Amino acid sequence: MITIARYHDYYVESDYHDYHVEGDYHDYHVEDELHDEQDNHVSYVHQLKLCPIRGHYRNIIYIYPGNYTEQVVISRSNIKIYGQTSSKLSYSSNTVTISRYMSAATAGSNDASGTVRVTATGVSLYNLNIENTYGKGAQAIALSVQAGTFGCYACQLRGYQDTLLANKDTQFYGKCLITGATDFIFGTSASIWITGGTIQTVASGYITASGRSSDDGNYYVIDNTTVTGTGSSYLGHYARVVFQNSNLGSIIPAAGWVQWSSTTPNTDNILFGEYNNSGAGAWQSGRASFATKLTAPISITTVLGSTSWIDSAYL
Repeated sequence: MITIARYHDYYVESDYHDYHVEGDYHDYHVEDELHDEQDNHVSYVHQLKLCPIRGHYRNIIYIYPGNYTEQVVISRSNIKIYGQTSSKLSYSSNTVTISRYMSAATAGSNDASGTVRVTATGVSLYNLNIENTYGKGAQAIALSVQAGTFGCYACQLRGYQDTLLANKDTQFYGKCLITGATDFIFGTSASIWITGGTIQTVASGYITASGRSSDDGNYYVIDNTTVTGTGSSYLGHYARVVFQNSNLGSIIPAAGWVQWSSTTPNTDNILFGEYNNSGAGAWQSGRASFATKLTAPISITTVLGSTSWIDSAYL
């Protein structure tokens, strides 16, 4: 497991361009010679550790192209991780894939099954493909985010059930691809903004399930996004979710939204909202009675508060 955390007893005399990840998952390394504070050589370890440099923290990691079969846990705040790409604003040009085959049942929890787990605030990910390849049959998270002011930029998040666990605080997803079938954008107490990318279903199911059980201030807003794929997929259930200014493909049935179940509808404390969408799956006759056609869009500041921490190129 790669752990990116806070370590006080090492330094590397180089700039951030010398942090590399090369080869397969056995070859994670820091390319410069590594020393402790007594200037003793420190042998290579399997964990990739971001270290203080000359008394200051370097907050950038750059990853060379490759397919890495690992779990990555990010427990250090305010770092940026970049995958190499020829077009930083496009997820289709990504060359770095981090992959894992793991179900929540085997791992012990949803979060523990995540291929990439974020537990620190202020983390930003750029141009990474993150996938859980477990497939149909169990919850299996690709990206688990348990802390706020999190930014995900031009990444691909790929899975089947519960691909993205957007669980805590404020989160932004710009120009990303998110794929799955069942509740593949979900969580309990996050407020998230998804914009400028693609949500792609890989089979029939449900796109969102935020698990909102009280009248809190959290939203899931999907803005200016293309919703496409295969099968027949409801926009969500058991959530406060708004799709706005987006293109909803024919995969969305006329009802658009659905109850959690006939015996447990979970339609309290929900908002199934739509505003100014286009496409064959946009608002139409037969929409669920508990859905709402909004008269105005939800603003990003309503969802996230201040946006000063977001990379404006991805808004």
